Amino acid sequence: MTHQPFDAAAASAAYNNALQVIASVEPTIAGAIKAELADQRSSLKLIASENYASPATLLTMGNWLSDKYAEGTVGHRFYAGCQNVDTVEQTAADHARELFGAPHAYVQPHSGIDANLVAFWAILAQRIESPTLAEAGAKHVNDLSDEDWIKLRKALGDQKMLGMSLDAGGHLTHGFRPNISGKMFNQHSYGTDPETGLLDYDEVARKAREFKPLILIAGYSAYPRKVDFAKMREIADEVGATLMVDMAHFAGLVAGKVFTGDFDPVPHAHVTTTTTHKSLRGPRGGMVLCQPEYADAVDRGCPMVLGGPLSQTMAAKAVALAEARQPSFQTYAQAVADNAVTLAEGLMKRGVKLVTDGTENHLVLLDVSSYGITGRQAESALLDAGIVTNRNAVPRDPNGAWYTSGVRIGTPALTTRGFGADEFDRVAELIVDVLSSTTPTTTAAGAPSKAKYVLAEGVADKTRAASAEILDKHPLYPGLELS
Repeated sequence: MTHQPFDAAAASAAYNNALQVIASVEPTIAGAIKAELADQRSSLKLIASENYASPATLLTMGNWLSDKYAEGTVGHRFYAGCQNVDTVEQTAADHARELFGAPHAYVQPHSGIDANLVAFWAILAQRIESPTLAEAGAKHVNDLSDEDWIKLRKALGDQKMLGMSLDAGGHLTHGFRPNISGKMFNQHSYGTDPETGLLDYDEVARKAREFKPLILIAGYSAYPRKVDFAKMREIADEVGATLMVDMAHFAGLVAGKVFTGDFDPVPHAHVTTTTTHKSLRGPRGGMVLCQPEYADAVDRGCPMVLGGPLSQTMAAKAVALAEARQPSFQTYAQAVADNAVTLAEGLMKRGVKLVTDGTENHLVLLDVSSYGITGRQAESALLDAGIVTNRNAVPRDPNGAWYTSGVRIGTPALTTRGFGADEFDRVAELIVDVLSSTTPTTTAAGAPSKAKYVLAEGVADKTRAASAEILDKHPLYPGLELS
């Protein structure tokens, strides 16, 4: 389940030497780096979007590639002397195509949001001719009002986007107002069944026929089930939409062949975006996979919406993708999914309400309202006890997106540490102990607070001690020691 074997002595020497050089210039930063490793080693990391990259991947990001400008694409740069960057980018793209069975891969995006922006503009470029801001009657992009954006959208043909609603598990970048995607597109949402919490494909199809979007987005950040991408492609084809899939959260399950056939988005989507960290266990960054007809437009991501490529991060992507092509990664990915089921079952048998009553991927979404607390209070109380999670809205959440009624947890990181069924069942027990020992305080008006809480005395220490027993059996980066 853990990373490929690495030379612990060599890794220790590399990190200690690097930290010594850093400390000679700014000791505060060297100290923060060391403290972060200590914190990660001593806590139960259950944030579904986090993982532990391998030493090889991490070390690849600190090198001279960082000093090179390389706008453009392989063999077609706007700067001289990019032959080594060409090697790096081509290697990463080759690994991505082979790993995911994609016709084309673009590995320059700096993040998942950047990858989505590249995809949006590539799709727009395929469909319409983009006007300038001046032609739209607009000012600088940072100063656009809602009215200006309406003018710009109309100049772009008032293009429409249909994606999963935030409270059903969708993502901010899928057309919601706080993100630029919500200003670029006229966006509508599809949700989930009120009773089951599951996607209703007939309802998605009905909304698509009614709304007729340019882009139908599939993918999620907090939906604990598989998605039938074959059905989503049928819906897209029926209404003449481009199917875009954001697989940032579950890319590792696709790479590890846990999701295949109708549940593998790459063969069905016109364009697929992803991050390279999370369940894929690589460096922080993004990537776009696409069908051949979108390749040219996607490759214009820089300078269309991206700045200069982060060549050192592309190199780390190549290393992580090479790791993901090894048979051991498929074993890891299956363990991530199996452990999520174990975690979900462990929580449910102890009385916790889960959205969709279980999971089919790497994440579990708890509804903590039955404990009389908000997601924010649950997140904070769990952190007090050394369990790192994040609050998340549940469908039709009465507490909104800030306080929330839910907590999202996932298994990728602790599976990397070697946790199995027994450990995850124990983790479920610890979570329930903390939640059942947390009570909200009252406001000055006598109402229950949505933020402040009290955790029963001794629970945090007891939980941290129990966690330490499990964590000590599954050390993070075993043998890597910092002086």
